[in-house]
Amino acid sequence: MAIKILIMGLPGAGKTTLARALAPILSATVFNADEVRAGPHSDLSFSHADRIEHARRMGLLCDGVVARGGTAIADFICPTPQTRAAFGDAFVVWVDRIRQGRFDDTNALFTAPEHFDVRVDKTGIASEWAEAIVARLGARRGQLRPSD
Repeated sequence: MAIKILIMGLPGAGKTTLARALAPILSATVFNADEVRAGPHSDLSFSHADRIEHARRMGLLCDGVVARGGTAIADFICPTPQTRAAFGDAFVVWVDRIRQGRFDDTNALFTAPEHFDVRVDKTGIASEWAEAIVARLGARRGQLRPSD
């Protein structure tokens, strides 16, 4: 399965936990925004313009995986309509489990998405949501590559 998945939401909502639960099921490559920003994209600040650029770069990383036939998951706050537009088309999972994250500037900037494919609420655990996402993707286990 080749698909680009954006797992977005406030810091501390559970994006990384969900990405870690989902990735083995889909044999996906995960790009964690904090790790990407700390490594090859450390030139970026947290200004709105740089957040948009970070989203564009995260989208390109995922697009590269998908172009090679893989599944890419971006674990990324993606706080505004502009950052989501820069990231590009994707299957969007909104982790909506908290009202405020740990960074005031991000809380002030964050805009709930108008469009998403799955909204993760406070119920359930990551493995249950991962299975729900797989079901929503229309994937059957027999069609997925085996986990590593």
